[in-house]
Amino acid sequence: MAPATTTSLLHHNGIYFTFSARDSHTLFFNPHKALRPPNKLPLSSLSSVPSLPLGRRRTLVSTVPVEYVPPAPDFEFSKELARLRTLRSKISACKNLRDKIRVVESDSKVKRYFRRGHYKNGFARVLESFNLDEYELFLLKCIIAAGQEHVLGSGYDADSDVDGEFGSARGSLKAALYTLVDMIEKWDGIDDRQINKKKVDSEALRSLLKTLRDVEEFYDCIGGIIGYQLMVLELLSESAHAEKNINFQHINNSNSIGCQLLEIHPPNVLDLSQDTEYAAQAALWGVEGLPHLAEIYPLGGSADRLGLVDSVTGECLPAAMLPYCGRTLLEGLIRDLQAREFLYYKLHGEQCITPVAIMTSSAKNNHEHITLLCERSKWFGRGRSSFQLFEQPLVPAVSAEDGQWLAKGQFSPVCKPGGHGVIWKLAYDNGIFQWFRDHKRKGATVRQVSNVVAATDVTLLALAGIGLHEGKKLGFASCKRNFGATEGINVLVEKGKPDGTWTYGVSCIEYTEFDKFGIADGSLSSNSLQTEFPANTNILYLDLNAAELIGSSKDESSLPGMVLNVKKTINFIDHFGIQHGVPGGRLECTMQNIADNLTNSFPSRCFEGVEEKLDTFIVYDHRRKVTSSAKKKRKPADMSLHQTPDGALLDIIRNAYDLLSCCDIKLPEIESNDKYANSGPPYLILLHPALGPLWEVTRQKFHGGSISNGSELQIEASEFLWRNIELDGSLIVVAENVMGSQTDKSHESILQYGYRCARCKLENVKIWNKGIDWSSDKNLYWKHDVERFESLKVILHGNAEFEAVDVNIEGSHLFQVPDGYKMTVTSGTSGLSIDLNPIKKEFMDTGSWFWKYMLNDGHIQLELVELEVGS
Repeated sequence: MAPATTTSLLHHNGIYFTFSARDSHTLFFNPHKALRPPNKLPLSSLSSVPSLPLGRRRTLVSTVPVEYVPPAPDFEFSKELARLRTLRSKISACKNLRDKIRVVESDSKVKRYFRRGHYKNGFARVLESFNLDEYELFLLKCIIAAGQEHVLGSGYDADSDVDGEFGSARGSLKAALYTLVDMIEKWDGIDDRQINKKKVDSEALRSLLKTLRDVEEFYDCIGGIIGYQLMVLELLSESAHAEKNINFQHINNSNSIGCQLLEIHPPNVLDLSQDTEYAAQAALWGVEGLPHLAEIYPLGGSADRLGLVDSVTGECLPAAMLPYCGRTLLEGLIRDLQAREFLYYKLHGEQCITPVAIMTSSAKNNHEHITLLCERSKWFGRGRSSFQLFEQPLVPAVSAEDGQWLAKGQFSPVCKPGGHGVIWKLAYDNGIFQWFRDHKRKGATVRQVSNVVAATDVTLLALAGIGLHEGKKLGFASCKRNFGATEGINVLVEKGKPDGTWTYGVSCIEYTEFDKFGIADGSLSSNSLQTEFPANTNILYLDLNAAELIGSSKDESSLPGMVLNVKKTINFIDHFGIQHGVPGGRLECTMQNIADNLTNSFPSRCFEGVEEKLDTFIVYDHRRKVTSSAKKKRKPADMSLHQTPDGALLDIIRNAYDLLSCCDIKLPEIESNDKYANSGPPYLILLHPALGPLWEVTRQKFHGGSISNGSELQIEASEFLWRNIELDGSLIVVAENVMGSQTDKSHESILQYGYRCARCKLENVKIWNKGIDWSSDKNLYWKHDVERFESLKVILHGNAEFEAVDVNIEGSHLFQVPDGYKMTVTSGTSGLSIDLNPIKKEFMDTGSWFWKYMLNDGHIQLELVELEVGS
């Protein structure tokens, strides 16, 4: 047994952290028995590092308290923290609004502000023009008490003894600019511009009051506005002294008295790529459990790195609107879900519509854009009642230097979404859990919009299947982590408490927190511990009762994983039109850290196999079948495609290669991303997920033939057959009714699965045309927006059918088959023979042929049923 490598011992908030790292890199291949149903399937997919003999620890780490005195923060910073803690405590003890107002008015900053001349001569006159109620005045006083009076436009530092002296954060230049603008306004006299300015002030104040109301009410569990700022300063203080808090030691005594120890280990995982039989069974559990599952999409992020702009209006757009492979990212999520529902229908003959909850925000008009998209798409044939949209609050962005709120102008703080971790409390506050309960849902899968491969093959279905079947509370979908990636790691957390009990659970550490935990990135680092840990991908299974219990709590646990990431630049334009880029961040929560509240307790320390007993688990698969994200816009000269739409497209094509090459179809292998950074992909293959979505289903629809380099294959159909097709060029099959037909129910258009589907059958066909113009500089491959010389395109309207048998099709062709008709293409004496005939009335709904799905020994088997042979 290889010895454990050096471990790190850290102190943080009275807890000692240690990390185990091993010389072995065979984490994911040793068999284990966690989550195995009794007397059923072997679960060799549970993998970890080699086991130690019973009684030996996996790490050699002492729990002896270390002599440690944290460095004292700056005196004024400490004073401000103490003041805000006292103020929060007093406000939380109040029973009504009047009492809260009295407490806030007694605060030293508030009293100083309201006795100043700049208030009496400035802000007081502004307030007089608005009819504010007591609560709104309370909110404005809270912002002053929080030390953010500059947002009100006074430009004064409340702690200054000299009236008119600007705070250091604002600076003399800014003061001069404000004075200059004021002089210009006075010279202009009272005209339309002043009237417009008053209108703008009114709108800005109302917007500010909404933001303050949201922060005060949503963050009530940590103290509202005062608690928000207190948490910002506390986290900023931790960040400032994080490196000083790290104390690397290696100690051999393992006794602990009166201190809490936290150890972090590489977790055991259920490796779907290793145990394919178990993966298939788990996926079937997921299919069978669809009537008990819900779907949750956190779409409220601002997605600044994408730089997405409406080409017509110039308006900034949220990530959900990114036009990817011919459709928006949100549409991609929905059709992945519908593919799973279609599979359920084909197996069980029943319609299953999954309720979908979408968290939006007001950033970049996110909520309005998503609502309009759903309305334009007629709610994707699912009915308005199957969706719930709930909007997350925006929170103030703060300076990395001193935690002051950034402001664009009077009443205009710079605001950003508060992170996807607010989703649990927000869902509870908006009745989402009750809505799921009304739909008889027990669990939910959670997926972010930028990840375009999360539904590939077994990943989501196996994750949900294990969660439901084994009664788990939380599951992560994970994979190998790339060096330097802006993603967290999944970990096994072990906590020893002073009372002698121990708690265990699977959780994650965000990449923004690596420094705090003493984790360095990069393979050459001696402390590169995260190379031993799998990636956190933000793909989750969640037990809804467990999530509701946490979201409904009235304390900090309802906002898991609170962090202040101040490593990014906050860009904004002030009211002078000047562009700013300020190091800063905002208080964020991480949704996956809900796991920290789902640990299991044990009376003594567990040495091996503890994962078998936990309410949390991890499934693991090849990276490109779990995560590949379109998160950031690729810069023209950038050779890296990581986390760009271009790189994600290559992973989609790699998955298609893995899928089709096992169907005896010859394809060129795809090389590294560097090969295609300037040239685009080697070919394009885009397959509708309803062809599977499980690969064992899709592979029964394809067999034999070849796809040449530079070719294009797009199949938008589910009832499809490919037998011995040689493709050199472009083949595009687009069906109107991919999975069924729309029917009117309760004044809504609802997609009825399996009803009047379009069909396409290709057997022994050679297709040759000039295809895509790969030299065109207009091509944007990840949008599937390309120039073509020639193509073979089949458009199936309604329930139309198309068959091509024993034929060579050369050059450019467009076959449009009308609703209710079947087109057959064969070889004729002078070229192609094309027959178009109406589908017989008795086959209008079912089609003249279809795939019959059956279960056989834990696998899905397809049978081609032909009702009208030789037609």
